[in-house]
Amino acid sequence: MFSQIFIIIFPLFAIVSVGFLYGRKHSPDMVSANQLNIHLFSPALIFHVLSDQSFELGAYYQLASAAFFVVIFSGLLAWPLARFMGFNVKTFVPPMMFSNSGNIGLPLALFAFGEKALPAAVMLFIVENTLHFSVGMKMMNSKISLLNIIKIPMVLAAILGLSYSLTGWQLPSVVSTSVEMLGQVAIPLMLFSLGVRLTSIDLQDWRIGIAGAIICPATGIIVVLLMSPFLSLNELQYGQLLIFGALPPAVLNFMIAEKYQQQPKQVAAIVLMGNLGSLITIPAVLYFLLG
Repeated sequence: MFSQIFIIIFPLFAIVSVGFLYGRKHSPDMVSANQLNIHLFSPALIFHVLSDQSFELGAYYQLASAAFFVVIFSGLLAWPLARFMGFNVKTFVPPMMFSNSGNIGLPLALFAFGEKALPAAVMLFIVENTLHFSVGMKMMNSKISLLNIIKIPMVLAAILGLSYSLTGWQLPSVVSTSVEMLGQVAIPLMLFSLGVRLTSIDLQDWRIGIAGAIICPATGIIVVLLMSPFLSLNELQYGQLLIFGALPPAVLNFMIAEKYQQQPKQVAAIVLMGNLGSLITIPAVLYFLLG
């Protein structure tokens, strides 16, 4: 089991390492690349993932509602902890809320439960993604309006992708393939950029990184366990919800912190240490569920 998790997570660290080594030698300016990722590649990825799946929302209403509470209450639990430890709330709390439900959550669902788990995993991804680009953006910039949030390319991509999924529309295959190829650039570029950013991290940043690696899965798991008596999910959906709660911070937290200049070095440390820590927490949760 540990080897399977390692196979899923190791490529993330391999690409981050390449970015770190390249950054140490060449000090590239990643601003333009990060802007391209936020405005083009990531929206393409989001649209492709959402539009490629068809499912009935009614079958996942309670799961979606539970995921909503996991995200929100994880933030509420992390908020006082950030204040107590002296961390900037806008730096520390969003990564505790918005997890790696895409490039870790989706393959984990397939590994643990098979193809039948994919629609529920995509639903969890939709909830996390929607909250990230609404509540998360509002946390970063309190003056941003709902209209401006909707105009964000990744939000537009989520709305369009979900619309395609619900209506059963399909893009022509040549267009769909082009969108998919653009989306495939997003995650490797995020990870490479994260590695470059790590070249400027100092020892003090590792303190917030280690704290995040512990608190992120802990708050998510605690919220799921507290909700358990009030949920009537089947065994498969409950298992996926528990894994969702244990996921590490999303790499996208770093991209957004970079965009708003919200201590991106510290967020990079949180993301890296959180995903490294998932080599312990995710196998532990899977052992509990499948053992």
